Amino acid sequence: MRTDLPIEGLAGFLEEPSVATLATLRRDGSVLLSPVWHEWRDGGFNVATGGGDVKARHLRRDPRASLVVSDQRPPYRGVEIRCEARLVAEGATEVAHRIAIRYLGEVEGAAYAERTGDDLVIRLEPGELRVWDFADEFGTT
Repeated sequence: MRTDLPIEGLAGFLEEPSVATLATLRRDGSVLLSPVWHEWRDGGFNVATGGGDVKARHLRRDPRASLVVSDQRPPYRGVEIRCEARLVAEGATEVAHRIAIRYLGEVEGAAYAERTGDDLVIRLEPGELRVWDFADEFGTT
């Protein structure tokens, strides 16, 4: 397994609409793992959510978070970010629309974004970043 790769090496991978897993901390210190849609933009990840969502409540109390995006097929690429997340309201509607369209297409994505009314962006910028792939093992380097 190749590790400590530059994130730029995964640019095409991060453009794919893969479901990521976001980890936030419950009040008792246990971890909540949530499947989330995301986008990699301006050197960090954006995840749209509602202000009353459990993820937002957790992050208001304790901003520590992790997000993992990984490939389900060879060469099994992935990225993990661990950081203190920020909750951003400005521009959240536009981000939510953009992310929904990324996953569902123009028409269905726009309709979905309107229905959910997400009004916050969870912004995750590199604190610790880990990038890996198994390209050597699958002869795809």
